[in-house]
Amino acid sequence: METQEEKQNILIIDDDPVYRRLSASILSERFTVFTADTPSVAFKILKKEKIKFVISDYLLPEMNGLQILEKIKKEFPKIEVIMISDSGNMDTVIEALRKGASDYFKKPFSPSDIWMSIERTLKYSKLKNELDIQIKQNVRLKQEINNEIGSIIGKSKQVKEIIDQIKMVAATPDTSVLIIGESGTGKELVARAIHDLSERQDQMFGAANMSAIPDTLFESEFFGHVKGSFTDAVSDKAGWFETVNKGTLFLDEVGEMTMNLQVKLLRVLEDRKYTKVGTQKSLPFDVRIVAATNKSIETLTDGSSFRLDLFHRLGTFIIHLPPLRERTEDIPLLVEHFLNSLNKKMGKDIKGVNDEVIKLLSNYRFAGNIRELRNLMERAIILCNGNELNVKHFDIIRSFDQHKPLNETFNLEEIEKNTIIRALEKTKFNKAEAARLLNIEWNALHRRLQKYDLYDNMGG
Repeated sequence: METQEEKQNILIIDDDPVYRRLSASILSERFTVFTADTPSVAFKILKKEKIKFVISDYLLPEMNGLQILEKIKKEFPKIEVIMISDSGNMDTVIEALRKGASDYFKKPFSPSDIWMSIERTLKYSKLKNELDIQIKQNVRLKQEINNEIGSIIGKSKQVKEIIDQIKMVAATPDTSVLIIGESGTGKELVARAIHDLSERQDQMFGAANMSAIPDTLFESEFFGHVKGSFTDAVSDKAGWFETVNKGTLFLDEVGEMTMNLQVKLLRVLEDRKYTKVGTQKSLPFDVRIVAATNKSIETLTDGSSFRLDLFHRLGTFIIHLPPLRERTEDIPLLVEHFLNSLNKKMGKDIKGVNDEVIKLLSNYRFAGNIRELRNLMERAIILCNGNELNVKHFDIIRSFDQHKPLNETFNLEEIEKNTIIRALEKTKFNKAEAARLLNIEWNALHRRLQKYDLYDNMGG
């Protein structure tokens, strides 16, 4: 039985003492029960106690049940109200439900009548809460796209083309999309924008990092499993295809998948069916796939590390996100965007940015692209105690020594390698701190340390 602290509070409003006591005795084992014989007493209780449910008679002194319902919904909108109808008049019941009542039952009533109404209301309340959560998530995602989508803010030709492409492919909700771009160019935000502008916008958006999923866990992660299907399967689990059904599934870092994992993914995308681990039944799914990689098309199609048939399956429509160094004309707009959003987030009121800062940023190579610019802006805003950001607030750029004239030739991999080395030196070779400084995931840093043979230089 629940403890007193765990019980939810319920208020019974009824001027008939017999029914009031009967209702209280029925509900007292599961709820902390408050009672009132008049609406005025009831509203004093509502203001003082955290009431979850109200059961109100319709015929009462001072005001009737519908008036009480309207007042509760206005002043305490999260409280669920169950109406008691003496006459069972359906017009009254319908009006009560229309005005926000969760359920109703008639007098005279039995304990089962009350409990059935309570159970229906609990289910209704749970569904409503889940819907509210989903709505809030959708709102948050839309705000994230509107407020944090620095990757498609700008006036450059490239940005205008990307926005046009997003709108075009969003209109075809079944088309697979492959987003290609360097780390930090905003691939996931573009994927969210595609989802949010499509017919699937009211369904779920899921994101899976393919580089972090071992081959042995692919079926469990994507298909789900039933309890007892393997040693650690202590309960049923829904996989991605079930969770995101009717929505959009974003597959990040697809270029890092092993060949074995690529075969598994290709098979399920071709069949459009999956089988939960521990079962034999094939289940269809309806999911738009948006994939992303920082590898070039040449690398993906040379046959050495990526299956060509999977590339064609994922890349029905391809969107290229240019690195920031190729659209430097957008830097002033991006700086303004991040200044405004970070000012608000961090409680600052910095008015502007010195022209020398724009020159400095325009000559900087941005190995981390938009993500790195945002990171630099956040650091500068933290350091700034005045009304204007100036060059001294971006001193970390000079320590990386990458602000060379744009017309000089450069090797991108060499820049990336040197940036990682300097980040490691600055953090005394603390890999977790270096990853945070570079604004990349730890596993992404790990891959780059292997790629550039930097582990040997670190002594492990």
